[in-house]
Amino acid sequence: MNTTKKIGVLLLNLGGPQQLEDVKPFLFNLFSDRQIIRLGPAFLQKTIARIIAHRRAPKSMENYRRIGGGSPILEKTREQAQALEAILQQDGDFVVRPCMRYWHPFAHEALAEMTAVGVEELIALPLYPQYSRATTGSSLQDLYQAQTRYGPDVPIREIWSWPAEPDYIACLAARIREGLSCFGDQPSQLLYSAHSLPVRFIEEGDPYVTDLKKTIRDLEEQTGISGELCYQSRSGPVEWLGPSTPELLTRLAAAGTTNVLVMPLSFVSDHVETLFEIDIQYRKMATDLGIRLECTKGLNDDPLFIGALRNLVRTSTQSMDQYSIHEQTGRCIEEL
Repeated sequence: MNTTKKIGVLLLNLGGPQQLEDVKPFLFNLFSDRQIIRLGPAFLQKTIARIIAHRRAPKSMENYRRIGGGSPILEKTREQAQALEAILQQDGDFVVRPCMRYWHPFAHEALAEMTAVGVEELIALPLYPQYSRATTGSSLQDLYQAQTRYGPDVPIREIWSWPAEPDYIACLAARIREGLSCFGDQPSQLLYSAHSLPVRFIEEGDPYVTDLKKTIRDLEEQTGISGELCYQSRSGPVEWLGPSTPELLTRLAAAGTTNVLVMPLSFVSDHVETLFEIDIQYRKMATDLGIRLECTKGLNDDPLFIGALRNLVRTSTQSMDQYSIHEQTGRCIEEL
C-alpha cells in the first residue's frame, strides 16, 4: 500500500494540564462536556462546571504537583505521533498530529495544522482502544464541530475502536510478562485496571465493557495468564462500574494476596491516572494492606505499539467500507 494523497492522521486523546495554572480551566472544559456528564439542564452546564472546577482544582493541582507539575500526556502523544509519522513514510505522504479534547492542542488547532500542510484526507485515530461515547464519541463529535466551523473541507475516516488489534495485544502481553518477572517465583495476581464509567452508560448501549472483555480475552489467550478486571477514576454521586480498584485490592489483601501487578488496560500512555492514581495512591494503599504493588510500563512510543497504530492507519486507507465517514457520525453517536 502506497497512497499518493497527502493524508493527515489525528491522534485523538483526552489532553491534560501542562502546568498547575492550567488545572482549573482544564477541569472546566472536562465538566462542560455533556457527553460524559450532565450537570442539570443544558443551559446551566457551564455554570455548574465552573463551580466544580473551582472546588476540585486545589486537590487536582496537588496530584499534578506530585508527578512533576503537569500532565505528560501531550509530550507522550507527540512522541507517538512522531514515531507513527516516521514509519508511515514507507506507505505514502502522511502527517500525524495530536488532537486533544480538553486542552491544547484542541481540535481546531490540530485542524489548522492540517490545513496549513494541505492534507487531502483525514484519519481520526482515537488513542482509546475500547470505544465509549465519553471518550471516542466525545472526541469525534468535537472534531466534526471544529471542522464544520474551521475546515478543512476534506473527508474524515473514523477508526472507532481497536480492542483486539494484534500488535496492541502483543505489546500488552510483553508488558505483563515483564511486569510479572519482578516477582520472581513468588505467586502474584494480575489486575486489569480500566477507567470507570457510570453504569447507565452501559445500560444505554455503550460498548465499552464489551470492548474491554475483547481485549482481555485475546490477551489471556496469548499469555495464558488470568487476571481480574477492576475500575479506577470514579467520581460523583452516581453508580459506577465495579469493582473499583481499591475495593479489589482490599478483597485480595483479605484473601492473603501479597503481590499484585496492575495493568492500566484502557490507557496507552503515561498520565495522571497511572503516575499518580496507580503508582502513588494505590501503591500506598496496597503497602498499608501488606501487598507489594507494581504497575506495567506505559505503551508510549514502544515500536510494537506504534506498529499497531500503523496497521490501523493502513487498514483504514485500504478499505473505506470498514470505517464510518463524516456524514454518518452524528447518527452513530446518537444511537449510542
